[in-house]
Amino acid sequence: MRQDYLDSVRDAAPSAEVMVGQIRETAHRVTAELAEPAAGAPLAAVAAARELSAAAAAALQAAVDRARSAGYSWQEIGDVLETTRQAAFQRFGRPVDPRTGAPMSKAVLPGAVERATGIFANITAGRYEEARLDLSERMRGDLDADRLASGWALMASRYGQFERMGEPAALAVGDHTQVRIPLHFEAGEASGRVTFDSAGTVVGLFIRPAGAV
Repeated sequence: MRQDYLDSVRDAAPSAEVMVGQIRETAHRVTAELAEPAAGAPLAAVAAARELSAAAAAALQAAVDRARSAGYSWQEIGDVLETTRQAAFQRFGRPVDPRTGAPMSKAVLPGAVERATGIFANITAGRYEEARLDLSERMRGDLDADRLASGWALMASRYGQFERMGEPAALAVGDHTQVRIPLHFEAGEASGRVTFDSAGTVVGLFIRPAGAV
């Protein structure tokens, strides 16, 4: 089982030399664009920073893979990342399908972040019927507009007035894509979560306290 994990890491990860080169190159571009913005290209720094963010994300994945190869547990990795072991595994793990022994896909549904953000934008604005449009038929039967409004009112009773959404993140959970959106209230923090199936239908919608798995 451990050998299978190492093989999957070896197949998926770019070489450290290539990764270091990408980070150096993109970091240099970001520094140059911010220090001396190119004339006529005001978005160049944004593009360079986005590429640096992607390179840093790849480096973090490689670092986690190296820690796992060295025998560190998901609990230890989660402690370093200041998250739970399950959240660390869901973001960085390379799960194997127990039915076939093949690596499971970590691809997320295109457009999931934008759609999930739109759903919570409707909820926070009180447009509950619009927020239900992408729900599966079963979910629409279980979660009508009144129940959705009641759930949002409960959050207000616990955390006070809603202030803003934070930076969303999408991750693959089996064959599904889950988008997690930090929700900032005047007296507390929560996490909004939207789960899409492979066809793009919303099959999960809920809010949990910040830090909950």
